Amino acid sequence: MLVIRIQRIGRTHLPVYRLVVQDSRRHPLSGRVVAEVGSYDPKTKKTVLDKEAIEKYLKNGAQPSTRVAKILSDNKIKLPDWVKAAPKKTAKVKHPEKRRKSAIIEA
Repeated sequence: MLVIRIQRIGRTHLPVYRLVVQDSRRHPLSGRVVAEVGSYDPKTKKTVLDKEAIEKYLKNGAQPSTRVAKILSDNKIKLPDWVKAAPKKTAKVKHPEKRRKSAIIEA
């Protein structure tokens, strides 16, 4: 089964990612990729995508990871119906009564 995932390249504290099509049984850093279909720079938010190749692999059943699905949907690439969007994570405040912001100010 093919997956579309991100592969980290770049140096320490300056990540740059490649979007690669790879066999799902391989590790992202193994180097054995089917195709490189784009790149993503999280620092500048610059994304370069090969839209025709991505749509071809998605049509043939390649499954995008959750982060890749978010990058693709942000760049207006239509995802198949079977791709599920990751749910929004919400963090709860553990002890809201102890927060300085919610303390009652006595005058």
